[in-house]
Amino acid sequence: MRTENTATLNLIWGALILEELARLGVQHVCMAPGSRSTPLTLAAAQQTKLQRHLHFDERGLGFMALGLAKASRAPVAIITTSGTAVANLYPAIVEAWLTHVPLIVLSGDRPPELLGCGANQAIVQPGIFANYAMQVNLPTPDTHIAPQALLTTIDEAIANQTRPVHVNCMYREPLYPSELGGTILDAESPYLKPLHNWLQLTQPYTQYGKSSQQSSPSDDAIMRFVHGKGVIVVGTLTPEQDPQQLITLSQKIGWPLLTDAQSQLRQHPAVIGNIDQLLQHPRARNLLQEADRVLVFGGRLLSKRLIGYLAEQNWHSYWQILPEQNRLDPSHNTKHLWHANAGQFAALNWYRSSSANWANTLITYNDELHNLFVRNIDHGEFGEAQVVRAIANTRPLEQQLFIGNSLPVRLYDMYAPVSCCTATTFTNRGASGIDGLLATACGIAAHAGKPTSLIIGDLSQLHDLNSLAIAKSLTSPLVIVILNNDGGNIFNLLPVPNEQIRSDYYRLSHGLEFGYAAAMFNLPYNQVDNLADFQDSYNEALDFQGASIIEVNVSQNQASDQIAALNLWVKQS
Repeated sequence: MRTENTATLNLIWGALILEELARLGVQHVCMAPGSRSTPLTLAAAQQTKLQRHLHFDERGLGFMALGLAKASRAPVAIITTSGTAVANLYPAIVEAWLTHVPLIVLSGDRPPELLGCGANQAIVQPGIFANYAMQVNLPTPDTHIAPQALLTTIDEAIANQTRPVHVNCMYREPLYPSELGGTILDAESPYLKPLHNWLQLTQPYTQYGKSSQQSSPSDDAIMRFVHGKGVIVVGTLTPEQDPQQLITLSQKIGWPLLTDAQSQLRQHPAVIGNIDQLLQHPRARNLLQEADRVLVFGGRLLSKRLIGYLAEQNWHSYWQILPEQNRLDPSHNTKHLWHANAGQFAALNWYRSSSANWANTLITYNDELHNLFVRNIDHGEFGEAQVVRAIANTRPLEQQLFIGNSLPVRLYDMYAPVSCCTATTFTNRGASGIDGLLATACGIAAHAGKPTSLIIGDLSQLHDLNSLAIAKSLTSPLVIVILNNDGGNIFNLLPVPNEQIRSDYYRLSHGLEFGYAAAMFNLPYNQVDNLADFQDSYNEALDFQGASIIEVNVSQNQASDQIAALNLWVKQS
């Protein structure tokens, strides 16, 4: 059936893919310019069901897609041209795979006859992401391949997928049709005639039922499990898992709720939020060592002290709850792993523990640490922990909080204040890299236009400087708070053999500030060195309809010295 020329058939295949992705729940498509991906780009340009986002840097584009997927809780498509453009997505794909975020890479590619022969911009793209993405390698568009086959291939790969998928699309030239007008998916086209009914509908061609892993203990198993002294540990949870239900569960059983920075509950007044610090508090640690049962929701814990506690205890019973099968326990404890949404698991028929309220003294110790941090951080010297606490205390119900890796997220985990509520919190803690943090925050901010704050270190921001171009395009508040301590302050906390080695090979002092970068991208900018100025600038930035930068300048040792002093006070409590 040779009724369409190559450029037209390429475009039809591109349009079929984008239309089916929209029907499968994709809301956003992120695009980088390039020629070999033209059939996909032109199809996306005419696709009215998808919001389009463009960026010239594929690495930042991939992380922006990651942020959009996290915020929308739906798959996000990424279109790139051939060659190293695809390879630049690798860090974002790794992060998405590890944290179960569904990204769909649509890469334009050369046809088979142009591979391995010196053709321009041609590399081997199938399998480029190794084990970090499911592969779908499409042939070059051909009228002998029915359009139904293309749709069922896409449906089978994308339906119920919670991790990245790489759809490699080989296109022969010509790539550009002589004219672009009318409807690409024309029901009168002989090639599309078998899809006549599908074109009139809005559902995917193949409608898969929702697959889910669900398991739960019996009433008798629950009754036996809660018979003793236990703790509930909350790791990384997303808002749709309904973490608030764990507060009720904790109160019903009578066991303390120990929260990670990524739990969505870190600042709640009814939890034990300072667990990282309490585990170096002698009396608190001695009390916690009495526990012989643990209920762990989620995984990917931030605090090494909490990870160590879970590894060292001789648990009688260890239950972990995850939404799907995953191995998230670096200590390899023997356990029973249940597959369920955290909120649904908390709603089971739980019984009051025979040792209810056994650890109530933890509340007193937690309150003591709260008072210590108010005195020595909030009313102490200006610095990184003080800024992190100020952000966490400002309008939490109104905004989203993205916390960068390295030192910022650890400061939040150690010292976040008790509050009426916690802002919806996001991190990139799969591979825990410093790349793409600004781009991810931009994607989170772009989805629904909700005010968003990013706390990021100076090296992380330098690593993602190009993404200020994405930030420039935002029309909703994104406050980029850069903690500039002139290098990697996190390495001050690590046992590097000597100070010269630390300075020469780890800290990477750069002597740079971000005012000129802000000017280059035409972003509002403030540099602050005291709390009052920061709070004024921060509140103003939260009301600004667009991205803005606040640079916090502190000495290289401010945070590490303060952490050391606080640790000493806690250990002597």
